[in-house]
Amino acid sequence: MSGSGGAAEVVYSCGYFRLYKDGHAERTRAACLTTPAGFDAETGVTSRDVVIDDATGVAARLYLPAAQPAAARLPVLVFYHGGYFVVGSPSHPLFHRYANALAAAARAVVVSARYRLAPEHPLPAAYDDAWAALRWVASGADPWLADHGDLRHVFLSGVSAGANIAHNIAVAAGLRAGTTPAAARVEGVILLHPSFASEQRAEEEDEGFWRSNKVRWGVIFPGANGGLEDPRINPMAAGAPSLAKLAGERMLVSTASEDPRAPRGRAYCDAVRASGWRGQLTRFESEGEHAFFVSEHGSREATKLMDRVADFVGGH
Repeated sequence: MSGSGGAAEVVYSCGYFRLYKDGHAERTRAACLTTPAGFDAETGVTSRDVVIDDATGVAARLYLPAAQPAAARLPVLVFYHGGYFVVGSPSHPLFHRYANALAAAARAVVVSARYRLAPEHPLPAAYDDAWAALRWVASGADPWLADHGDLRHVFLSGVSAGANIAHNIAVAAGLRAGTTPAAARVEGVILLHPSFASEQRAEEEDEGFWRSNKVRWGVIFPGANGGLEDPRINPMAAGAPSLAKLAGERMLVSTASEDPRAPRGRAYCDAVRASGWRGQLTRFESEGEHAFFVSEHGSREATKLMDRVADFVGGH
């Protein structure tokens, strides 16, 4: 593991890290694995790494599908990885494999953003970095985006904590309409097993899971407004920006039958529909556990979900 805990109190522990009350984390070696960018023989996708901001370390790994006609323009999919806001990166083997498969299936230029991790960089650092990544994409400065991407068809996507980030970036893009280059347009939002919470436990929500989320949130975002009532983790909190302002014309929300986050994901869909948002929302539920499609790549349920995501992106 990275870091050292000493006698400090552990407030959250899982198979990837231990989070301590004093605001540091120990990450397992498995959580810190990396794989290089390059050509992926299985999918025909080529990837490369770019630095977006030297000062903050915000970066991205770009994925380009196999050769297409010179005049063809591909949708651009901005992807935010999961990992509790504490672990993960575009270069982790599991997220790298998923992004390769996503670029191939959706026939899209995928931009997998690397944001700063808590607790060393407490939230809202990840949200700030995610917004910086979208602004960079919208500028079209990268040659892959300039030569192959269609910035009129930008999609925001993420898994778990990354889906939470994608939601918040969709909120920011809606509220700040006109602050990104006019050539860029968020067409759709894809939230895969999104992570939301609140100070009040939902009726269907597992109590142990809710309590552990509450403690973890307090350590990774000590400046949150009202704890789990901060709109960034509870989109339905009093005073939260109206969901009617979400960017995009279409939304796909994926939940899983055995995921303790699923009740919040379903409630989020109900809230978006009730908000007056003018877009089209689809919820797709899989059989399985949280984020299974990342670790169980190629399984029947993972393939079904990937097909649904690819159809959603191709529906432009």
